[in-house]
Amino acid sequence: MGLAGNELSKKITGTDEVSAGRTAVATGSGAAIGAVAAGTITVGAAAVGIAVAPIAIPLAVAGGFIAGIASLFDD
Repeated sequence: MGLAGNELSKKITGTDEVSAGRTAVATGSGAAIGAVAAGTITVGAAAVGIAVAPIAIPLAVAGGFIAGIASLFDD
């Protein structure tokens, strides 16, 4: 999710250069992708009666964190 957010930031900003702006876009994109994935997990888990609150938020945060880090070290 984080790496997908990094790749999405390249398309949104139109560059693969390391910059604070692209890192911000990558972090937001990674978090959004993580939130969508967490939503998918939530729907599936709720269907079988599993509590998912401890999974959803950390997944979105981790996606954003990894995307931000990846954008700083990308070639």
